[in-house]
Amino acid sequence: MSADEPRWLDDDEQATWLALVSTAVRLPAALDVQLQRDAGISHFEYQILAGLSMSPERKLRMSTLADFVDGSLSRLSHAVKRLEKEGWLYRTADPADGRFTLAVLTDEGWGKVVDAAPGHVAEVRRLVLDPLTKAQQKQLREIGRRINNAIGPDSP
Repeated sequence: MSADEPRWLDDDEQATWLALVSTAVRLPAALDVQLQRDAGISHFEYQILAGLSMSPERKLRMSTLADFVDGSLSRLSHAVKRLEKEGWLYRTADPADGRFTLAVLTDEGWGKVVDAAPGHVAEVRRLVLDPLTKAQQKQLREIGRRINNAIGPDSP
């Protein structure tokens, strides 16, 4: 095999890759189904509210929030616009540096994430944690870290 030829996946590698791709597609969809049904929000919107709820003073710069939710600023802005219309957050200029915009969780937004969290956590347990042993959970965590490190420094 020359250096120019692709290094094709063997059967085990292909099975591993296809299992990961299937999970990467199906898990977010399953989380969306539960959150849409029970809370009327998408998983992405939940991550925005949860990220703000875990932040000091329930506020973050939009760029930091985009990193947290692993989304582009454009996608984040569209979702934040919907969440603003619901009264769950608002945007304001960062008083420390007016070039930045802060997203701020309102009391209503705090209530929304508090109401949605138990069902979301139950679904995460059902789909991801409960099927695995503690050792497998640790392996999955390490696998996720290694893949994210290979992707690059911009990964969360």
